[in-house]
This record gives sequence, C-alpha cells and structure tokens, in this order.
Amino acid sequence: MIEKNKIVIVGAGYVGMSLAVLLAQHNDVCVLDVDASRVKKINCGQSTVEDAEIATFLAEKSLSLSATCNKREAYIDAHFIVVATPTDYDDETHQFNTSSVDSVVSDSIELNQMALVVIKSTVPVGHTDSLRQQLSTDRIIFSPEFLREGRALLDNLYPSRIVVGGFGDAARAFGELLQNGAIKKSIDTLYMPSSEAEAAKLFANTYLAMRVAFFNELDSFALHHRLETRSIIDAVCLDERISSGYNNPSFGYGGYCLPKDSKQLLASYGQVPQTLVHAVVSSNVMRQDFIVQQLLAQRPSSVGLYRLVMKEGSDNIRSSAVLGILHRLLEAGVGIVIYEPLLTDRTYRGAPLITELADFKARSDLIVANRIDNQLDDVAHKLFSRDLFGSG
Repeated sequence: MIEKNKIVIVGAGYVGMSLAVLLAQHNDVCVLDVDASRVKKINCGQSTVEDAEIATFLAEKSLSLSATCNKREAYIDAHFIVVATPTDYDDETHQFNTSSVDSVVSDSIELNQMALVVIKSTVPVGHTDSLRQQLSTDRIIFSPEFLREGRALLDNLYPSRIVVGGFGDAARAFGELLQNGAIKKSIDTLYMPSSEAEAAKLFANTYLAMRVAFFNELDSFALHHRLETRSIIDAVCLDERISSGYNNPSFGYGGYCLPKDSKQLLASYGQVPQTLVHAVVSSNVMRQDFIVQQLLAQRPSSVGLYRLVMKEGSDNIRSSAVLGILHRLLEAGVGIVIYEPLLTDRTYRGAPLITELADFKARSDLIVANRIDNQLDDVAHKLFSRDLFGSG
C-alpha cells in the first residue's frame, strides 16, 4: 500500500478549500486556519466558501480531511505545506501586503525540517526568491492558481495548466499531486523559476482584466451612441482569433484577483515603459464613473442595488465592482436601498438593507443589478443592468 503524503493547507478560502478537497482524495490533508468557525465547519464536513463542487465532494466523496487552529499540531511530520492566505493590494505602498504569507513561511521552515513549502498566494515578482534568501533555505517554491470564484474545485479538477515555480524532486512531486487529484488527463505542466511563475500569474489575470475592460468600453461606446451592444459583441467574437468568453459587460472587473493583480503588475513595471497595463487599471475606474452617469441621468428618487456580490455564485462582497457604484451614488446624494441576503445587519455603509425582496422592489424607483436573474423578471421595466448573456 502506497503511503499517503501529509499535506497542510494554510488558509480556508477559495484557494485553500478547493486544494484541500482536491488533495484529500489521495492524501492526508489538514487545513490550518486562524478562524475557529471555519475549522469547525471543515471538521463537520461543510465548505467555508460558496462552491457547488466542493459541497458535493464533501458530501459524497471519501476524503482524508481535517482542520485545526494549532500550527504546531498541523506542521509536524507534514511533507508539503501549502500557503493560501490572502495578499491584498495596499494602495498606499503600491505592493501586496504579504505579511500573512511571510509569517506562515517562516513558521513552516522553523517548525518543520523537511516539508516543501508551496506558496499559492499571489505575491510580487521575486518575492519567493527573497524569502529563500532571508530564511536561508531552498524548500520554498511558488505555484500559481488559476481559479474562478464559485468554480474553484472544478478548475482544479480540469485545470487549463499546472505551473510550478521550482525544480527538483520535491517540486515535481507537488506537480504530480495536482495531476493525480485532477479528473482531466494529459495536463500541460510547466516547471520554471519562481519569479517567472509569479509573473505568469500576474500577467494572466491582467490579460483577463484587460478583456473585461475592453468589452466594458465597447458597451460604453454603444450606450453613448444608442447602439445595440449585443449585436456588436456577437459580430466581434465570431472571429476565432477573438472568440467568446469574458465578453459580458458589467460594472467593472472585481473579485479577489483581477483588481489587485493588475495593480501589482502595474507597480512592478517601475521604470519599464508601458501604457497598456496602466490603461487596464484606469479603465475600471472610468467604467464605474460612466455607469453612475447613466444612472444619474435617469434622475431616480430611490435606487435599489440588487446584490452586492462580485458575480453569480460568489460570496465575495468586499472586492465587488458594485461597491464602486454604491460609493459614487452615495456621494451624489442618491437615496439607496440594498438587497443582499448574505448580509444580516440593518444597514451597509449607511444604506438600508432590505430583507424582503418584494419590499425592496416596491421601495426602488430604479433597480440596479450587475448580474440579473429571473427573480427580477417582474420589475424589468425599472431594471438597469449591462448583463447581456445572463451568466456570472
């Protein structure tokens, strides 16, 4: 019988939770998190994030999965320690805040003398090399994730590619762990220096942000000139060199990755000449300004914001583009009510949270939805959305 690897996943968000479930199919996996409620959920067989595939696997698959808040208990005898803690972009320092990653890596090297430490959190280019030098070890590598919120496990089961920013037997063994957990076979797996893998992650997400920004600006042009956006997008995307995907207009790109990664890439350029990456970042701001102008032109007495989440199937509010719309409308002095079932408070940023959908509809002169569903069919006459394809 083949001995299982003991794998520690640090962080129980989308990345950590999806990796934990993926790897727990064939290995002993322990999730380490500072949030006791998350630990309890995992130990009770529940997901900490909104993800249909994760919920299904937890309910139906035989997984060797546990969770703890005790780092010493988690790290002992681990073969692999995977870091999946958040690295938010700091607009004041123009860098990712990597303090949680740095702390976990330092603890891992100190408390475990054998494990390969794999950074899955997005970090600036060169950060992994810097940690190796600071800690005088070669047991740290970087392996980017390319996951969608709400579909993270699915993207791990059918990965577009696996990228490992490291070499040697342990790095290749980690790449094989990801391959073995996947359903897809013959996965393109690339091994490269950690700095190149870090750059690949930032450039991939910035390209996706650029594509979202492009179709949003196409939509802005069409709205201004009273053209049919859908017709233009269909004609553009039938070109196989362009194709469909990431072409549904929105209030701006949001989520955990695209906004912060594009800003980090822009900051990383330093003295390197560029204009496109700067344009991607600024385009997201202009799009939200334009959307609000369109709303204010209708002179609504009360605007209802239908859902604050980043997209359909997501439980992420913090990084949603809708918040930019909310902020601008509040600054303009517009009366706002919000329908967001994920929030239990009575207000959000000073605006009333309406718990009953019928009451929300009645109190809204204009209903604004980044993404729409059939619950809004009866108020289509007062609905503003740029969602043309009905997808997340």
